[in-house]
Amino acid sequence: MKQGQTRNHISIGSKVEIVLKKDQRTGRTTSGTVKDILTKSANHPHGIKVRLTDGQVGRVKTIIE
Repeated sequence: MKQGQTRNHISIGSKVEIVLKKDQRTGRTTSGTVKDILTKSANHPHGIKVRLTDGQVGRVKTIIE
C-alpha cells in the first residue's frame, strides 16, 4: 500500500482510502474508486484530493494495490 501524498501514484480507477472533510478529526477512512483527481500540484502533505465514483470528495490516505 502506498501513501496518497504524491499525485502520480494515483490514477483514475485506482482503489483508494480517503478521509472525508467531516472525518478529518477522527481520521476515519472511506474506501472507493477514483473518478477525478482534484489536486493540481504534484504533492500535498495531507494527501491528494480526489472525487470517488460515488461523488464523495476527500484526501487520499492510502492506495490499495
